[in-house]
Amino acid sequence: MTLAILSALPEEQQGLVEQLQQPRQVQHAGRTFTLGHWHGLPVVLALSRIGKVAAATTATALVEKFGVQRIVFTGVAGGLGDGVQVGDVVVASGFVQHDMNAAPLFPPLEVPLYGRALFPCSAELIATLLIAARAGVDCAGGTFNAKVHHGLIASGDRFVSAAAESQALQTALRSHGYEALAVEMEGAAVAQVCADYGVPFAAVRTISDRADDTAHGDFAEFVRSTASRYALAIIGVLVRSLPAA
Repeated sequence: MTLAILSALPEEQQGLVEQLQQPRQVQHAGRTFTLGHWHGLPVVLALSRIGKVAAATTATALVEKFGVQRIVFTGVAGGLGDGVQVGDVVVASGFVQHDMNAAPLFPPLEVPLYGRALFPCSAELIATLLIAARAGVDCAGGTFNAKVHHGLIASGDRFVSAAAESQALQTALRSHGYEALAVEMEGAAVAQVCADYGVPFAAVRTISDRADDTAHGDFAEFVRSTASRYALAIIGVLVRSLPAA
């Protein structure tokens, strides 16, 4: 069963392509897809790019062109939930689009014609990814005393980078019954595409900031020194845990 590993930015996949045996690149839909094997498992690496539309395009291409049967997203996110700190890791239970609002035709946050706002991740992949995240964080080490969290992630087409905005977003989500641990810009779109195709999906995000006034910090350095190292360790454990057939 082919596994697709998605990230928004090249820095978030640093070191992954070097793990592939006999890698080859395929150009499709204006994107570069890298195919190979990792511990005997067929793998496709791809960059979703930033934002929900770009991520949906990439996820669709992975299913339609490459026939992937599982998709895992790895990258960074802003922390929202209480106790979710920089350097921590969040394994998603599911996703909502915090900027989806077709009211009064549909309830706020609900995706029109789907009858729901929440798109859950695959329970089987979540269980494996949680084990991989805990083992990977322990293996990777680093300057952060990282904790692994499991819960809802919110996606939207804006970079949340002010304390007031972060607080308003969390308050709005809670008013609709959602407690989000992190916020980013792609996961909910991939979750929706995977739901359409019946493809299991899971995501793991390293917290790069608290989605507040400190979010302008040295993002590139954090991704290079911490998030990419976590991703390599976590995905390495995950790949070894998944059946090849």
